[in-house]
Amino acid sequence: MAKTLILHLSGENPVYGEIEEEPDPRDMFIRVTNMRTLDGKEVPYLAEGVESVIFPWHRVTFIEVLGSGVETEEVVGFFR
Repeated sequence: MAKTLILHLSGENPVYGEIEEEPDPRDMFIRVTNMRTLDGKEVPYLAEGVESVIFPWHRVTFIEVLGSGVETEEVVGFFR
C-alpha cells in the first residue's frame, strides 16, 4: 500500500507524493509517484505524463510521512 508524504526538496516548494515503502538507509535515492503541489495541482517542473520521479538524497531536505486520511481532512477556520 502506498504511503503519502510531503517531500521537501532543496530550493523548491514542498510537494505531495507517494512511495510504496519507506526507503532503506542504504538507498542512494528515493522514488516518488503521483507528485502534486500542496494545493493539488500539477508540479510545474515536471513534464506532462511523468509517472514517477527519482530524487538523489542530496536534493531532499526532509520528508514528512502522513497517516491515512490526513491529506483529505478539511479544516474549519474562523467564521461569524
